[in-house]
Amino acid sequence: MTASGVYVYGIVGSAHPLGSGVRGVGEPPATVRLLPAGELAVVVSAAHPGLRARRRDLMAHQDVLLKLAQAGPVLPMRFGVVAPDEATVLADVAARADEHAAVLERLDDRIEMNVKVTPVQDNLAALIREDPVVRRMREETRRHPGYEANVRLGEAVAVGLRRRAGVASARLPAEFAEIAEEMRTGPDVDGCVLNASFLLRRRDEGPFRAVAERFAADHLDRLELRVTGPLPCYSFVGSERVPAKA
Repeated sequence: MTASGVYVYGIVGSAHPLGSGVRGVGEPPATVRLLPAGELAVVVSAAHPGLRARRRDLMAHQDVLLKLAQAGPVLPMRFGVVAPDEATVLADVAARADEHAAVLERLDDRIEMNVKVTPVQDNLAALIREDPVVRRMREETRRHPGYEANVRLGEAVAVGLRRRAGVASARLPAEFAEIAEEMRTGPDVDGCVLNASFLLRRRDEGPFRAVAERFAADHLDRLELRVTGPLPCYSFVGSERVPAKA
């Protein structure tokens, strides 16, 4: 299939290693290369007509960024950024070269760690002890069982479990304050009471995980915690930043 334009994965420093044989999006997977842009370089490949957000290509895009991030800072682009030609790419990068360089410098030796918190679903006994509303509805349902009563009780339980997990997870940013430099809350995720990303030095990944594991162990009856990373610093390439201790 004939290539159509230039697919852009991200921006790195001019000395950033790419490695050999890196493959990107498309079928067959396109060869990824560095397009020099002064003190910067743009990570690109050929783009192909009909490129869609299929899992294979989404994963290919992410894999390229993960490989780049292992060797140094990268300004990641969202999936699907395509320019008509190299000249357009270079012009766009040149127009914001100082800003891109400053962000890369700030992100040097940093990683992003994502934390998602979901309520524990199987601890009804603790919820009943703590939540008088749920306790009263459970007693009423036992006295007057029925479909509607069960539905109302189920909804109250779901709200109560989410509230308990939310109260506990609100303490989490303070737990990371000594390790993480910044925090950014992410979009709402179905079932999660917290979706947050943290910026930290690469060397602090181990201590970060240790804090997360200890926090999860201390709140086993309220929440489940999932840590993902290290990731490219997707959440910290913009101008709006939130201190981790906020």
